[in-house]
Amino acid sequence: MSHAQNSTAATAGEILAPGNLLPLTESAVGAAGTLLAHARSAVTRKVSKDGRISAALIEREQFAAHGLAWMATYVEALRQLAAYAARMTEEGRLGETERLMVAIAFGEYLSQLSGGIPMSQGEIVRPHDLGISDADHAAFHTPAVRRLIVEGNSRETRARLAELMAEKAGAATFGDPGLEETYEQIRDQMRRFADTEVVPYAHEWHLKDEYIPLSVIGQMASLGVFGLTIPEEFGGLGLGKESMCVVSEELSRGYIGVGSLGTRSEIAAELILGGGTPEQKTKWLPRIASGEILPTAVFTEPNTGSDLASLRTRGRRDGDVYRITGNKTWITHAARADVMTLLCRTNDEPGYKGLSMMLAEKPRGDDANPFPAKGMTGGEIPVLGYRGMKEFEIGFDDFEVKAENLLGGEEGQGFKQLMQTFESARIQTAARAIGVAQAALELGLKYAQERIQFGKPIFDFPRVSGKLVMMAVEILVARQLTYHAAREKDGGRRCDLEAGMAKLLGARVAWAAADNALQIHGGNGFALEYPVSRVLCDARILNIFEGAAEIQAQVIARRLLEGGN
Repeated sequence: MSHAQNSTAATAGEILAPGNLLPLTESAVGAAGTLLAHARSAVTRKVSKDGRISAALIEREQFAAHGLAWMATYVEALRQLAAYAARMTEEGRLGETERLMVAIAFGEYLSQLSGGIPMSQGEIVRPHDLGISDADHAAFHTPAVRRLIVEGNSRETRARLAELMAEKAGAATFGDPGLEETYEQIRDQMRRFADTEVVPYAHEWHLKDEYIPLSVIGQMASLGVFGLTIPEEFGGLGLGKESMCVVSEELSRGYIGVGSLGTRSEIAAELILGGGTPEQKTKWLPRIASGEILPTAVFTEPNTGSDLASLRTRGRRDGDVYRITGNKTWITHAARADVMTLLCRTNDEPGYKGLSMMLAEKPRGDDANPFPAKGMTGGEIPVLGYRGMKEFEIGFDDFEVKAENLLGGEEGQGFKQLMQTFESARIQTAARAIGVAQAALELGLKYAQERIQFGKPIFDFPRVSGKLVMMAVEILVARQLTYHAAREKDGGRRCDLEAGMAKLLGARVAWAAADNALQIHGGNGFALEYPVSRVLCDARILNIFEGAAEIQAQVIARRLLEGGN
């Protein structure tokens, strides 16, 4: 090794010392926050008219507005990563692996804040797109920022992390997630279940486009998956959203369909807990918690997508029932569900005001007869991935719902009730994304270590191991952002901004991990027999459902521009 190489290695070692790394990350977060403040002011000027935020100008300046959302997401992610590093240092848990991951993450994300953030493969938002001046851009490059950019994500740090990952192949996570012991025990339990009952069969379910077996759902119920966050008084475990993240992660690592089964129960339970009458809570929550009934969410319509204010499905009161007429689409697990949380328009009030939520009971169907209910028809939508529950379009023609099943017993509250579930749904989607990314990482690492080319494992080539290193690093970043959102929710604090950021970043991390894992497989990754082909298909949906990335960025941008913190 040359003198210069020795010097570089020594410098890389110096930055990893906790006494050096933590002050650098803290200082860099401050610089990133200042850059964000400049961007926020500049974008606010772009979208303001007569001193007020203009929806029309936000639409015209959509690239800048969404770029601001991405920049804010990066800054919050770095803030939470720095907090993680400080917390882990205090607990004596910030080992070499964790220090390397923090340094690499800061190096990479600070570089992107300076040079351009990829909102998608072909859309890079640069500082000048946001109206950041040359002087403010230059001021961002403080000594701490420069050092992390140059030394944090260096060839030496990546190579050393690759060595550690190779030694720990098969570990539950790369880098201590920073969880309490109780949550680690939950992770271990769910991982064992996934490895035994899901992983060996998931690819066959996918290739055959089969339902996840009811026996697996029964085992999930016995483990408490469907009652995880339902209060004990209603038969649940009474745990918080952080536990939901851990469970969703591990089950989605096994198969996203299994990890997503709990989403339907989570949404239904949260709707009933937040908006249901005492009688509705007593009737429905224990049955959801036990897995006796399987719920599904019936919100989306063919021509509305995220524009719920334009929803057209009608619910007409007729004595002691509502008669539902209209069409719904992209309804997951609809045939096997026992109850639908169904959003419909019950009066002629414009926009969101006329929407109501129904707890619509239905008989369970199967492939031969998916909807054996009077006034209800539908068919399956074949999909690339996210199988195991199946997607449906549904038509209602005077489908009857008992009037007592109007959620909360009052019309016109549906949108308000639904809004209360968005935070949890997006946090859980972020956790599912982390699980999918983890699956991609594990598949890619295993293949890279076993595939021999030019006389050695392809893992030994820096551009292969480097891909895996960045997967592990970004999973840690997304995980900390997601856990932060969950803790905010558990603390009773508003967290729609944090939940949206976690979902936005997590979905991109999952897609990048799956895409790179398939690339590592080469031609074999394109073969259906290799599970990584399934993981790629599953990862793609994460940027679309629970609010497409563009919608998510729009929501975040509006909050930031209208004064959200």
